[in-house]
Amino acid sequence: MITSTAPTVGREVKTASQWRLPIIILVALALRLAVGPFDSIEGLLDPANLYRWSYGNVARALVAGRGFGSALHSNQLSAMMPPVYSVIVAIMFKLFGVFTHGAIFAVHAFDSVLSALAVIPIFLMTRRSFGERVAWWAAWAWACSPYGIYFSAAMAWSTHLLLFCLCWLLYLAQDLERSPQLALWAGFGLLAGFAGLTEPSILVVVAFLLALAAWRLAQAGKKWLFPGGVALLALAATISPWMIRNAVVFHRFIPMRDSMGLELWMGNNGYDVRFTSEHLNPLNDMKELADYDRMGETAYMDHKAQQATTYIHAHPGWYVRMCVRRAVYLWTGYWSFDPEYLKLEPMDPFNVPFQSAFTLLGLIGLCLAWRRAPWEAVRFAGVMFLFPIIYYLSHPQPYHMRTLDPLVTILGCLAVVSWLQRKRAAMRAEPGIPGATAQ
Repeated sequence: MITSTAPTVGREVKTASQWRLPIIILVALALRLAVGPFDSIEGLLDPANLYRWSYGNVARALVAGRGFGSALHSNQLSAMMPPVYSVIVAIMFKLFGVFTHGAIFAVHAFDSVLSALAVIPIFLMTRRSFGERVAWWAAWAWACSPYGIYFSAAMAWSTHLLLFCLCWLLYLAQDLERSPQLALWAGFGLLAGFAGLTEPSILVVVAFLLALAAWRLAQAGKKWLFPGGVALLALAATISPWMIRNAVVFHRFIPMRDSMGLELWMGNNGYDVRFTSEHLNPLNDMKELADYDRMGETAYMDHKAQQATTYIHAHPGWYVRMCVRRAVYLWTGYWSFDPEYLKLEPMDPFNVPFQSAFTLLGLIGLCLAWRRAPWEAVRFAGVMFLFPIIYYLSHPQPYHMRTLDPLVTILGCLAVVSWLQRKRAAMRAEPGIPGATAQ
């Protein structure tokens, strides 16, 4: 008797797909952990650099019972760093010791786990946006991404937690645009608030995603005002305890963090050899640290903001050129090939071609997405182009763009898969090729 093998084949394919994603995650994690034992970008395995680690300084104060202390080598209370990642580092310090190698490796391992788990939302939102084939490409591409591997394993910063949150926010935003379900919108607001307490710069993206979802619901004739209000209420409930703490401690309104004056001054004081005046940061300059301790945090930040705005007003042309240079740097990795600069950034000649090609491939994918799924392109473009604006205006760091790497990776995979599909279609259409279709 002849029996069909179709059900068996179907089960095998389904089983293979079920195991595929966990395998990709494990590969991603193994690659990141393999880099972890080596020295980090901040050089945290060198004891001389430990107290230049901003999150480490805040975490040390938390473990000592002093509350959220300064990100600088100071005993002041502070609102320089947002709370979430500081608490995570403090937990690692509590478990493995303050500024010990074990604690530093644990923080790197935590970041590596988050980076590897980002495969899940990357796959899910890509499958919705551009189909399963592109989704598998994107999952593997992120698992093997040089930036994803290196920065998560070698940089103890909130970038990786923020990246993980952003991927899930984008996945949830796809649902928001289709459904006014209140639980969904509340969940988005809570996650958005958590992300904002990780890095406040993400909130401009949150506002865009909420506005886009509300617009699409309105276009479809569905309720949007009340769900939007629920999301904003959940967001406010999440971030308000931190804002209240800042108001109580500093007797003034501080939206999320008070370091913008310093950040603005570090990028806008006339220095342009490098993309930021890191040598003038109070972590590296004893005179600046003495001014900080003498003036107090809020007065010091106000002073730096005044210095920066005074310089900008006096040199508007210089400021415009620097904003353009900062945008170019963030997207291409290029700042200068001057020998003085290359002494500070010796890896740039290798990074610039890679970063530029990575960005170009992502932009090609964005153009293809516009033709294939316009609303997906709008969502991706809004996030990608809004998120870095604050860094154009103040000063950039290489890790600032790493939050957007999953989006650029997805769009790059869309470009590659589309090219492969066109190439195969052209080959099938050629006369004499086996399987060619009649014209």
